[in-house]
Amino acid sequence: MLKEKNLKWLSLFTTILMLFVQIGGALVTKTGSADGCGSSWPLCHGKFLPTYIPKETLIELAHRGVSGLALISVTWLVILSMKYIGYKQETKFLCSMSIGFIFAQALIGAAAVMWQQNGFVLALHFGISLISFSSVLLLTLLIFEVDQKFDATMLVLQPKLRRHTIGITSYIYFVIYSGALVRHEEASLACTSWPLCRNGEFSLPQNFYEWVQMSHRTLAFILFIWLTYVAFHAIRNYSQYRVIKYGYLIAFILICLQVLTGALTIFTTVNLYIALLHALFITLLFGLLCYFILLINRAK
Repeated sequence: MLKEKNLKWLSLFTTILMLFVQIGGALVTKTGSADGCGSSWPLCHGKFLPTYIPKETLIELAHRGVSGLALISVTWLVILSMKYIGYKQETKFLCSMSIGFIFAQALIGAAAVMWQQNGFVLALHFGISLISFSSVLLLTLLIFEVDQKFDATMLVLQPKLRRHTIGITSYIYFVIYSGALVRHEEASLACTSWPLCRNGEFSLPQNFYEWVQMSHRTLAFILFIWLTYVAFHAIRNYSQYRVIKYGYLIAFILICLQVLTGALTIFTTVNLYIALLHALFITLLFGLLCYFILLINRAK
């Protein structure tokens, strides 16, 4: 019993830690702290702890420290999960995803520091860390047996909801990549109005940065319409299942908050706290959609 309790605490701690890694990565990008340690990795300016630590260096060091702790925590969580809940059907897959993607995340982060990758490569970093976070989150839910509490094996889901859920979860990854590309290509303020690029003017983007910004907005708009439709369908037709009814209601709230913070990012000229909330909401939404995939896998 004590071992089971310790595993739960470790999984909860690791999930929160991975969330901090996600937000920390967005903080590094938004504050321009990616070069806070120069081109040195894992050292900072060639030292374990540099003598001069400006704000950018402190942010980069903190992010590296949290990421390193997360790597250790995920590894330990995977080992204990295989030992104590290895009999559950999703455990091996989630453990492989968790450990595989957090190492991939670390390698891409190191490559970005040492070889100064372009924006298209750097945008992959957020997406890979997102998969790592979601894998740890699902592993935690598995450890807490959340699926059993919601009678996930008793769910009867029609093909329509299954297809839409899988489709949205796949599609949102491209939306997230486009959003990360906006940050890494410094195109956040390429358009000074919202939702159009220029206030009251319907026209095609005129340069690369406007194309990056408006492509993301277009993809995000499609996501909002699609998820709104699916949430309405799920709440209306599956009200007897709490996990579906309230799960999709939360998903709808998160996408609304995502759109709101996206607009506020423009209106506040990229306020740091708004930008971090924008990264937080999409992380939680992707994790929730991944949980829906787990439910689909277990449902009849």
